[in-house]
Amino acid sequence: MEALMPAFGMLTDDFNDGVLDPVKWSQSYGDPSEAGGRARVPCTTGYAGCRSASSYSLAWSQIALKVFPPAAGGGATSAAMSVLVLSDVGGTDAGFIVDPAQAAIGLYLRVGYADGAAVFLTYSAIDHAWLRLREDAGTMRWETSVDGLTWTVRRTAASPAWVSQSNLSFLVEAHRDAGPSDFAEFDQFNIVRPARIGAPSRTGAGLSPLARTTSTLSGG
Repeated sequence: MEALMPAFGMLTDDFNDGVLDPVKWSQSYGDPSEAGGRARVPCTTGYAGCRSASSYSLAWSQIALKVFPPAAGGGATSAAMSVLVLSDVGGTDAGFIVDPAQAAIGLYLRVGYADGAAVFLTYSAIDHAWLRLREDAGTMRWETSVDGLTWTVRRTAASPAWVSQSNLSFLVEAHRDAGPSDFAEFDQFNIVRPARIGAPSRTGAGLSPLARTTSTLSGG
């Protein structure tokens, strides 16, 4: 019998032991670490990422986490934290890009690093403290939460076929185009209480897309 690959719901981490798990986050780059009970990803003019193994499925599953994006300012026009589920095809992915320098958060389902139907919200460190991407019954939902308890659906879309593949990975990447180096952090990965769903909201739809960069994982 062929072994079944785990869904993303099987990947959890509270980052409380002070050492980034080399098995769970086996494809990381740019020296991410654990600090103060959080995963920490350097945010520089280069690129760093905390990335899981490519061995999960998103079908009937989720990724959920508390996020702490990099600081805006320092002359940066972009200081982005990408929170993405990656397929095995470069530029085909889904998730969030949070950019405090643009006061924006983008909700993406990309092919070729582009998504003409992306939803943009005005970023709030309070309202968007928790992010969740989940899939069930052929529908993907992008959700945010103040506390990890009550979730608001911000976007829905039909699930592409790749969400059922068993070779997907999860990535948190950080990058800024200027200014002093700092970091993005995340915590409580897939460690949340049972959800309550709030009313849908698509505020801030008039925001311009996040700027593209040379990174294959940043921008809109």
